[in-house]
Amino acid sequence: MTALKENLERLEDAISAACRAAGRARGEVELMAVSKTFPAEAVAEAAALGLTLFGENRVQEFGAKVSHAAEHGTWAVRDQLRFNLIGHLQSNKAARAAELFDGIDSLDSVRLAERLDEAAGRYGKRLPVLIEVKLSPEAAKTGLEPESDEAAQLLERLPDFLNLDARGLMTIAPWGAPEDMTRACFRSLCAWRDRWASVHPNLHLNVLSMGMSGDYALAIAEGSTRIRIGTALFGKRTPPPTEPTLELE
Repeated sequence: MTALKENLERLEDAISAACRAAGRARGEVELMAVSKTFPAEAVAEAAALGLTLFGENRVQEFGAKVSHAAEHGTWAVRDQLRFNLIGHLQSNKAARAAELFDGIDSLDSVRLAERLDEAAGRYGKRLPVLIEVKLSPEAAKTGLEPESDEAAQLLERLPDFLNLDARGLMTIAPWGAPEDMTRACFRSLCAWRDRWASVHPNLHLNVLSMGMSGDYALAIAEGSTRIRIGTALFGKRTPPPTEPTLELE
């Protein structure tokens, strides 16, 4: 048994236990394998074990991974896999991101939405997006302040972007916070989703992407529908010197 298979089996047992404790069905929680910094071969191994949704952090890194996989025939089932961008996206890289990715989980401005909508239209895509919401004070974190004018404008305009498909919200809990603060963050995202869905009935914000390797059980207890797991699956990573310290799994 490979290390990845063993990790996945252990993780699935833990996710199932967390779902049972929360009175939820296992099928209510989607597992995203965060494959950033890991090679295309690791993705191929994960796909062979049945994983289909992957999270990547950087446009340039994933582009290189795609080229490598195509050159070496690594992803024979590419059409069965989904790769979403979970890292911060600068608007000047929106066109390339719209070309490469199957979804953008870090939408955080009207300007970025405009760029993604335009690019997705050129590629004939209707691009799924999640709004990234900043619910903790760390300066390194990105995302929309939920009470900001920018958030209000984005929510108002999203239905007009015909090439974007708003699916839900994403957040990251405070680093090293006690359990009550972590739960409060996740609970807050649920509350904002309910509030915004009520005010904007044309938006279907069903996805709540929250919970990572260290706090996914708490996220499941608080209503997460998608957890982002990297370290608990692939093991510890050694980030390149230029990689930001902010982790998204």
